[in-house]
Amino acid sequence: TSVWGKGEKGRGKGDANGHRNVLKVIQGVTQPRGSVRRISGLIYEETRVVLKVFLESVIRDAVTDTEHGKRKMVTSADVVYTLKPQGRTL
Repeated sequence: TSVWGKGEKGRGKGDANGHRNVLKVIQGVTQPRGSVRRISGLIYEETRVVLKVFLESVIRDAVTDTEHGKRKMVTSADVVYTLKPQGRTL
């Protein structure tokens, strides 16, 4: 019998995606997509810059909330509470 009982299977230890290079991830997020009108390549670079600044701001504030709560793991609630004062509720 399994340690997990009848329900869920174990998920293992995860994969290597936890330690990916941030620049490569942002490049993938802002790639040109199919069925999208042709736009200047410079737009994608500008989008990456704006996205990086926004994420740095949100992550910095979320980590501050986490440290204030004397925790080591950032929770989804930390991110939600970070976005609320910025006027971007989820």
